[in-house]
Amino acid sequence: MSFPLSGHRGVAAVLSASLLATLAACGGGDAGGDSATAKAGSGTELTVLAASSLTDVFATAGAAYEKEHPGTKVTFSFAGSQELAAQVGQGAPADALVTADTRTMDRLTADTGRPTVIAKNRLVIATEEGNPEKIQGLSDLADPALKVVLAAPEVPVGRYGRQILDARGIDVKPVSQEPNVRAVLSKVELGEADAGLVYRTDAATATDNVDAIDIPDAQNAIASYPAATLKSSGNSEAAAAFVSWLSTPEAQKILRDAGFQKP
Repeated sequence: MSFPLSGHRGVAAVLSASLLATLAACGGGDAGGDSATAKAGSGTELTVLAASSLTDVFATAGAAYEKEHPGTKVTFSFAGSQELAAQVGQGAPADALVTADTRTMDRLTADTGRPTVIAKNRLVIATEEGNPEKIQGLSDLADPALKVVLAAPEVPVGRYGRQILDARGIDVKPVSQEPNVRAVLSKVELGEADAGLVYRTDAATATDNVDAIDIPDAQNAIASYPAATLKSSGNSEAAAAFVSWLSTPEAQKILRDAGFQKP
């Protein structure tokens, strides 16, 4: 039905009132309506910021979580923990955060819920396959003829690496300092470095291309992985559920199978 432009303002007003009533009944423009839709199971998308060293294991964990929680999709964004902290500070849209150290997480208390350590890790010396330079321990990394690559000192694995080297008075001059542990591993895999300090779990993902030289416990450092929800999350309940799930037996088995240690 159509009406002339003049003489029908009363009809238009009635139609407008009817339209507003319909929208109100459907919850349009109402945060409560959005919440009701979410509860009805329309699907939840979670974005998790995670340390680079979790890249492979979280692919497995994410698939397991989605299978156990139909209607929930988990998307991961991997980077060095210091980069993740910067993203959180800049207000990047995300629901949860997992770093490779407690120091980084502790600086974000205003932005996160209470963190829970979900795993631990240790460092190894990654070398080219076959260890052609015959590297046996940390002291060998001081050889100026070796091309050694480390993570930058603001990166957790870089800080751990410097910590264990300094504790033994070993002076290493790296040919480069990388933004995350995967970049260190890549340099060794590609033959651009003779050795690098990486997490044991990262070396385990590249056994066809690198060897891992163990570092004795007394000379090593323990990396802790805290997980927390982000206060800016639009899916706070779902984010909390995912963070809690990371401590369940199923998730812990996935982490153990990948070489991570118990929290």
